[in-house]
Amino acid sequence: MTSFASQASGSLTGIRVIDLTRVISGPFCTQILGDHGADVIKVEPPGKGDVVRSQGNMVNGESWYFAQFNRNKRSLTLDLRSAEGKQILYRLLEDADVLVENFRPGVLAKMALDDDTLRERFPHLVVGRINGFGSSGPYRDRPAYDFVAQAMSGFMGVNGPADGEPMRAAPPISDMVASQNLAFGICAALVRRERSGQGDIVETALTNGLIAMMGYLAAEFFATDRVPARTGNDHPMLYPYGLFRASDGEVAIAPSNDTMVERFLGALDMLHLLDEARFADNRQRMANRDALREILNDVTETRLVDEWIEHFNRAGVPCGRVHDLRETFADPQVQAQEMCLSLDQASGRVPVTGFPVKMREAPATLYHPVPRLGEHTREILAELGLDEDELKALEAQGVI
Repeated sequence: MTSFASQASGSLTGIRVIDLTRVISGPFCTQILGDHGADVIKVEPPGKGDVVRSQGNMVNGESWYFAQFNRNKRSLTLDLRSAEGKQILYRLLEDADVLVENFRPGVLAKMALDDDTLRERFPHLVVGRINGFGSSGPYRDRPAYDFVAQAMSGFMGVNGPADGEPMRAAPPISDMVASQNLAFGICAALVRRERSGQGDIVETALTNGLIAMMGYLAAEFFATDRVPARTGNDHPMLYPYGLFRASDGEVAIAPSNDTMVERFLGALDMLHLLDEARFADNRQRMANRDALREILNDVTETRLVDEWIEHFNRAGVPCGRVHDLRETFADPQVQAQEMCLSLDQASGRVPVTGFPVKMREAPATLYHPVPRLGEHTREILAELGLDEDELKALEAQGVI
């Protein structure tokens, strides 16, 4: 088991986050903040809580899907539709530093927490929000999920084989990217607040995050006014670059410039190919990619994947095996980087992915297991000053 620290010690220690989010976009953001020390209070409706608690594979009564996005948090059940629940939320916000929500635009306003009210009543507060398309524009009120964002951002349009249909990425990439963007934006707003004393409203959208990731594909479109073609596992602008056949599988090889191409071909004892006009420079190699691919595959399929990886790494050629997840988490480099952690839950051992950001002086730590629904309700409300009689009354009314 990975042991839990006795208390948070990361860079965000002392920051309190009120988390109204659910599913993935939002919970991943607040987990990042919690990993780095923030006190994250996950507010959930009484009864079933976050819908993801009942989704995915259940092991000993616990959703490992939910566990992946909700460590380092405390759980408070609260009916935000009730007047009493709203009043408790307002009291929480008085001492909070950050509020995070992923409702559709306008939902917070129905709780009497529109932007003007938030700024007036809680001027210190950093409000972070994630939605599908942003809070302005003709699509602001549309519902959105990752699949829709992948489709409408152009992301699916550049993925997949040239002669096939557009292809989604398997992970919920728009949710994850929007969450990371929001965590960064919240941290930036907290730094600004240290200087100005004023909070801010920080917004990210699933679709916007993927559009910003279009990178050189967007640059080529802007420069040429041509929609980039789908190229499967081939690079849209470089060759040789992609998957090559070995005798027992495939090798991912990424020579990203002419120097790397020379190293790659030299490692294959095929530098002479550069003397041929059709392969002399990258433009010609792109035009004759299929022919060059077959020539190279005839050589690479003569040896094992592991042999090529050792050979190419000695030559300074970026390469790697195509792993499935079992192979990924068994890889000694992944293990050395502690990219799989084990949470000691009441239900038993729960593996989750590790911390991608490594900090020496104030590293991310595990200090809270994934909370049971409402596990910390009484603790949190007692911190607000509510006594036992008040707690019993709220329970009887179904508010908590």
